[in-house]
Amino acid sequence: MSHSKPFPGFPSRAHCTPLPNIFFSSVVPIIDDLAELKVVLHVFWLLYQKTPVRSVKFVTFSELLGDRTLARGMPITKHWEQTLQDAIELAVQDGILLNLAMEQDDVCENIYFLNSEKNRDAVAAIRSGEFTLDGFKPRTVSLPRRDELPDVFSLYEQNIGMLSPIIAEELLEAERTYPPAWIEDAFKEAVCLNKRNWKYISRILERWAQEGRGSGESGRHSRKGIDPDKYIKGRYGHIVRR
Repeated sequence: MSHSKPFPGFPSRAHCTPLPNIFFSSVVPIIDDLAELKVVLHVFWLLYQKTPVRSVKFVTFSELLGDRTLARGMPITKHWEQTLQDAIELAVQDGILLNLAMEQDDVCENIYFLNSEKNRDAVAAIRSGEFTLDGFKPRTVSLPRRDELPDVFSLYEQNIGMLSPIIAEELLEAERTYPPAWIEDAFKEAVCLNKRNWKYISRILERWAQEGRGSGESGRHSRKGIDPDKYIKGRYGHIVRR
């Protein structure tokens, strides 16, 4: 039972924030988390009030985190930052928001766009370096590298932990499906976000494959050169199955 005071009603001349009709027909039905719904509605409200930066509008995680109006209305069952992060991740997974990991004044910052055709093109252009946002630059994370790209098993052990047979099979499938540079960049993004788990990394790769990444290289394709025997014959032989 709610202990808050009832809403007194709308004034006769209230400012309005427009929502596209598709929001009610296609977005609301896929949202089953109250925090996610509140965050998405709040993002619409904030974006409507913003002046475009180089023709695009976005909000930052820091901006949302410091928003008292949003915090006051959220169903907080854990630490506020974690509640917000979980809700935003759901909105990204559901395809409602687009996410870019950037740096502002040498500090990691995540920025979010509504998932529209214009914004998808802008995100792809930012990722490829064709488009820049004033005050932001692509986030860089240093990972141990050799002369060639690390294999997927090494990336996993260096950044997440010990391999299991199930994870090994999923990593091999990813190596067959995505370009090596994509896999390494997905690990980088997850590490910088402190999301050190394969499920999160695989979602990044799936999102790039669906939305495009502006690299000119297809995201999903058969990589015939991948040979599982290279692992079977090496130190991962006890994990990998033929």
